[in-house]
Amino acid sequence: MSPAPQESASYGSAITSPRSRKQLGLFFAGASFFLLSTVITRRSLARRYKAITPKFYQPNTRPNTSFNAGLEAFEALNLATVNVCSLAMMVAGGTLWAFDISSTDDLRRKIRGGLGIDGSGRSEKDAEEEMEEWLATVLARKEEKERRKEESAEGKRTNERGAPR
Repeated sequence: MSPAPQESASYGSAITSPRSRKQLGLFFAGASFFLLSTVITRRSLARRYKAITPKFYQPNTRPNTSFNAGLEAFEALNLATVNVCSLAMMVAGGTLWAFDISSTDDLRRKIRGGLGIDGSGRSEKDAEEEMEEWLATVLARKEEKERRKEESAEGKRTNERGAPR
């Protein structure tokens, strides 16, 4: 059994509709993930700062140099990756909500509708043929302009002083 096709939400629908809640779910999951990654990053930075701060009776002429550069770099890479992925997840969720897309079928319908394939009675083959015809006319115009430019350049050949050859 195939699920019933979802209808696009109208402009007057509330934010609390089931479709809108489903769309905002990815955004809020990304926002939660981003908040968690920010907390983890702040905790890691505070731990690093605390490790390099000298103890109360420790002389500051002998810094605390016990660290593993490879482990530091690995942790920094992991933190950056988590931060970027969580931000990307939040942006993707917000974009999908803004464009009223809740499934891949909605995305396909919006993209094809924008290209003029669905809804106008044309098939993909007809749209592709129309695109080929348009491209051929554009290229023909370009070639004609280049040919005219070459003809005018041949007729107006001059030397470096501007005198005709």
